[in-house]
Amino acid sequence: MARVRYGARTEAEIQAARTASSKLPDIWSTGVVAVWESDPDAVAAVLPPPLKPAERPLVRANISKVDLPGYPLGAGSVAVAAVHDGQEGWYPLVMPMTHERALIGGREVFGEPKKLGEVLVERDGLVVKASLARHGIAFVEVRGAVEGALPLPEPTQKTDFYFKFLPAVDGEGFDADPVLVHCVRNEKVRKLEKITGDVVLRESMYDPVADLPVRRVVEISIGEKTTDQKGKVAERVSAQALLPYIHQRYDDPQQILDGPPEGSV
Repeated sequence: MARVRYGARTEAEIQAARTASSKLPDIWSTGVVAVWESDPDAVAAVLPPPLKPAERPLVRANISKVDLPGYPLGAGSVAVAAVHDGQEGWYPLVMPMTHERALIGGREVFGEPKKLGEVLVERDGLVVKASLARHGIAFVEVRGAVEGALPLPEPTQKTDFYFKFLPAVDGEGFDADPVLVHCVRNEKVRKLEKITGDVVLRESMYDPVADLPVRRVVEISIGEKTTDQKGKVAERVSAQALLPYIHQRYDDPQQILDGPPEGSV
């Protein structure tokens, strides 16, 4: 009988897949990073407990392209500075990706708020433009001119905070207590340049980052970097405390209750 592809994989096949994923070479991306000071109350309002605001009300937009052979990828995020149990890091609110494959692992394994979207990074000489868009709206745009090279930072670790959860089957809360994930990234940079420019936030009902206004641009840069990442569950969190924030994950919170029309399966 021909192999049934939906059938069970052998232990050897499972192990081979794990081994292959652990031996991936460094993948370098070209990206624009913009950091700005925003309204302290607005930043605090988007943080689910037990996350707390950092000392400065910073927001970071990360907009990158990865020239994978035959599989060019755009990836981005908008995150706010946060602290958990003394650990400083960033809490991403939205992470647009241009391909489904880049969504699946991050959402299902780490709880990343990834969504399909459009990611643009363009450079013409010294002029740079980068943007994140969904539903036809470029809700974040960074534009400016390269001013000059910056010193290369030493390899460093950065932490992102995610909430991993499953909405309940009956539509009431969650199937189990959500968990707070610390995702630690080891980052290496091989090129870094300063950009003089600005950050434009556009109104979007789906990605309302315009609620985090640009009070002062702290820095804008363009560079080439590679990262790996490893996640761990920091703690289980209160379902009732997280419930008011789960709309951050969806364009329409009602969609978590969507199912196939009766009689369609």
